[in-house]
Amino acid sequence: MCGIFAYLNYCVDRERRYILEVLFNGLRRLEYRGYDSAGISIDSSVSRDVDILSSTPLVFRQEGNIESLVKSVYEEVAETDLNLEESFSVHAGIAHTRWATHGEPSPRNSHPQTSGLGNEFLVVHNGVITNYEVLKETLVRHGFTFESETDTEVIPKLAKFVFDKANEEGDQIVTFSQVVLEVMRHLEGAYALIFKSRHYPNELIACKRGSPLLLGVKELTEDFSVEASFHDAKFLSKDGKPKELFLSSDANAVVEHTKQVLVIEDGEVVHLKDGSVSILKFENSKGKHDGALTRPSSVQRALSILEMEVEQINKGSYEHYMQKEIHEQPESLTTTMRGRLIRGGSSKSKTVLLGGLKAHLKTIRRSRRIVFIGCGTSYNAALAARPILEELSGIPVTMEVASDLLDRQGPIYREDTAVFVSQSGETADTLLALEYALENGALCVGITNTVGSVIARNTHCGVHINAGCEIGVASTKAYTSQIVVMAMLALAIGDDTSSSVGRRASIIDGLFDLPNKVREVLRLDQEMKDLAKLLIAEQSLLVFGRGYNYATALEGALKVKEVALMHSEGILAGEMKHGPLALVDENLPIVVIATRDACFSKQQSVIQQLHARKGRLIVMCSKGDSAAVCSGGSCRVIEVPQVEDCLQPVINVIPLQLLAYHLTVLRGYNVDQPRNLAKSVTTQ
Repeated sequence: MCGIFAYLNYCVDRERRYILEVLFNGLRRLEYRGYDSAGISIDSSVSRDVDILSSTPLVFRQEGNIESLVKSVYEEVAETDLNLEESFSVHAGIAHTRWATHGEPSPRNSHPQTSGLGNEFLVVHNGVITNYEVLKETLVRHGFTFESETDTEVIPKLAKFVFDKANEEGDQIVTFSQVVLEVMRHLEGAYALIFKSRHYPNELIACKRGSPLLLGVKELTEDFSVEASFHDAKFLSKDGKPKELFLSSDANAVVEHTKQVLVIEDGEVVHLKDGSVSILKFENSKGKHDGALTRPSSVQRALSILEMEVEQINKGSYEHYMQKEIHEQPESLTTTMRGRLIRGGSSKSKTVLLGGLKAHLKTIRRSRRIVFIGCGTSYNAALAARPILEELSGIPVTMEVASDLLDRQGPIYREDTAVFVSQSGETADTLLALEYALENGALCVGITNTVGSVIARNTHCGVHINAGCEIGVASTKAYTSQIVVMAMLALAIGDDTSSSVGRRASIIDGLFDLPNKVREVLRLDQEMKDLAKLLIAEQSLLVFGRGYNYATALEGALKVKEVALMHSEGILAGEMKHGPLALVDENLPIVVIATRDACFSKQQSVIQQLHARKGRLIVMCSKGDSAAVCSGGSCRVIEVPQVEDCLQPVINVIPLQLLAYHLTVLRGYNVDQPRNLAKSVTTQ
């Protein structure tokens, strides 16, 4: 959801046009998160005839995509005397993509939100302020007028209120960080914020609670080692050395500028001023002391290096990110398994090594139950892995949709192992469920694609799926990597059971060969495009699966729903006679997943019953089984490679991913940014 980006150049001359393009490109890198409007703020002038404190920051906001914002900015510039070639040796600009939560998409609801006339304080925000109505009522009583419907507008207005009151009451100069810390004391909810103020020119402040935010540092004169810290004098001092600083919701917007980053922690306030970076720790107990705003303690943090390349966030030779990510799956699965599978000559020497779990495996094996918690695609991936985890571990495995667990306040016990599955590691409902499980004393395991994410940091242990950067909103390669990681989790937990040695060895052999099988199934691309042409005008699609492939039915239907905007429903085939059969006729397209596993004969029966009712069938089966599932050519058949039953969902979902992709393109919809959806769901 909402994307935040900021760019501050220090002691390096940058023209206004260049600054604008850096901000625009930063927003383009954040497009995939989902948005419906965008905005930026830059400084108006550095003329010596103008007092910088009286110079009003410029704000540009526009409904629609980023190119609409770019066009409106340059049109507005053309109508004024704003000089795009004007150079700034120091400048702080902020930018934002908004995914509407409070108020419809419109310029007045877009960010940056302002404190009022003169733009004394400006804020860009990702998240939701849950107590904004109470704050708004208070500010209205103090004479503030609100222009937007957003929850965000209370923040810059509260900053102005705090600033004005502090200057009225105290003799000392009030710092920017003191203002922001006091504002934070009044905010409830999840947020990542960047503040800009004309009272503190060329300064930016970033803070967060729950929502992601990171700082990128680009030194233009010398390289700093990985161990360089913001506590060191060379970072904190006003050394006058040229540098560029970036703030972003996402590493994607930073990696093309620098790989030196700091992942900002909850409760940290990062102050950029005079080319230096100071980090303060917000403590809610510390507020005013004798009428004056107090200053909290500083924090020492170390820089880290981004382990990603610019090429990973480009489309390459593909037309869309989703297409690229579907076809990347042989490589992403290889990366997911690299260094984690050990295969010697005998069955006993075949094993799995998950370093992030090693110290906790004994505790997991003693668990009363294992609880998978996730949302959407991540939930489906966990569902696909549940049978093999139950089989190899002998531990009861339950499934929880994160939001439903919280709504019910479902029981979580100290003897439970709670496994949190999230591609981004920032999913709001999953994070709240994690807090709930931690409070109840459960061992918490994280499975995420994002190093340094909240789930990665706050769980007791975990596994990174290492699928690589995924830009398309509809998850594809992360889904298959999640299944593989959870299959390896099952192998690791069940490694102390002698009765399943042969089964584990077969699965490990299957994992080694899985990327080749994925390459094979990707050859169905044209066949799935042809099928999409037949389905282009349909309004609905049913997908039946059972056993390991109930999750495949859910995920395949979800993909069609997400991007092709076609009603689709994944149905447990065992429930067919309990309602869904009433929908079957000669017009409704129905996909039945009937690859070889323990449920194969039951799926054959399902196909016969659907055929008897003149169902319009598309059957997915193992290679060579066409005649067994579809006698007399009465239905369309998709043949896929046969693998171990617990790995078959990885193979079976790929034709459905391709179908969803081609349906979307043929119907003329946006594949990578489907309507109303966001990649990283950071609100409840």
